[in-house]
Amino acid sequence: MKVIIVGCGRVGARVATELDSRGEQVTVIDHNVRAFNRLPPSFGGQTVRGNGTDEDVLRSAGTEEADLMMALTEGDNRNALSAQVAKHTFGVPRVVAKINDPLRGEAYRALGLETICRTIILGDALVVAALEGAEATNGFVEPATAEPLRGAPAPGTRAEREVQAAMDDAEDVTAEAQVFGGGEGREGGF
Repeated sequence: MKVIIVGCGRVGARVATELDSRGEQVTVIDHNVRAFNRLPPSFGGQTVRGNGTDEDVLRSAGTEEADLMMALTEGDNRNALSAQVAKHTFGVPRVVAKINDPLRGEAYRALGLETICRTIILGDALVVAALEGAEATNGFVEPATAEPLRGAPAPGTRAEREVQAAMDDAEDVTAEAQVFGGGEGREGGF
């Protein structure tokens, strides 16, 4: 399957890496060449620097032959425009646009686009976690892997939230450095 991914942020890089590791033919488009640093050295797909809403850029990426196009930038409007160009200009059979605003998602589906709305996904997972626990979310909310250290701030306090936020930030930077070969956390965008 030939897949075009517009946007090499955290989501785009993860999807591109996973599809590539499964043997799919993947091309990633991003306007920021440094965003491609998120792809691991083992990535066997192609990268194209450019604006994913530009027909010439999409053409140079091989969108005319694509089976699937995913617009995964941070911008709802950019994703919708890029997906529409792929669907209606290049005739890509399946297009998926990442959307943050659920109302926009409805409108874009009416235009023939598949959408994924992280606002809905996150909201639904958090409601299930609140009512049934993290284990009931199929891995969308991950349970803690350790008990709090002695002397740690009491659960539910502001101090505990601040400590957790600092630990999360440190883990994100460490994980990104290990997976993507170092560097600071950067949003690739588009």
